[in-house]
Amino acid sequence: MTRPESSEIGERHDAAADMRRLAEGIAPPRTVALVGLMGAGKSTIGRRLAHALDLPFVDADTEIEAAAGQSIPEIFAQHGECEFRRGERAVIERLLDRPAHILATGGGAFIDPRTRALMKERAITIWLKAPLDVLMKRVAKRDDRPLLKEDDPRAVMQRLMDARYPIYAEADIVVETINSPHSAAVASALEALRTYLNERK
Repeated sequence: MTRPESSEIGERHDAAADMRRLAEGIAPPRTVALVGLMGAGKSTIGRRLAHALDLPFVDADTEIEAAAGQSIPEIFAQHGECEFRRGERAVIERLLDRPAHILATGGGAFIDPRTRALMKERAITIWLKAPLDVLMKRVAKRDDRPLLKEDDPRAVMQRLMDARYPIYAEADIVVETINSPHSAAVASALEALRTYLNERK
């Protein structure tokens, strides 16, 4: 678990400094877990959010691959989605035992009822919500998405949105991410997190 540097996360120095100013006074008492579909920006936005809040950043998928000694596509291919979800839940439970950090989770993590209950109990959850066109533009840059290995990835993504968006809506905070700089989503997340924490004082 590392604290990202500004150069790591690709921010201009002034933009990163702006985010740090926006984050002043925000001190999450527990881990902030980002949920949402693949392509929503959980890892990219998560790194910037961690930098702004001076918290460590952890990517659950990276931790799962390290624990299994296999890539996620390999786990899916060799063991199936059910076994992957079991391992994912065990890793997320272990991560939530750590001090507060920013946690990017896989697209299906919050959909699993047991993992969702765990995250609701022990984390502050933020749903990064994005429209279909934005998601497709982002996932087109990578070919390691097991659930999109079909002839019509757009149709698959639409089905995932239809099934999962009502469940993602159970998150503590919802942040709309559109086709704009990630810094805008980070700023929105910080504002929403501040409001959430103030309401619970």
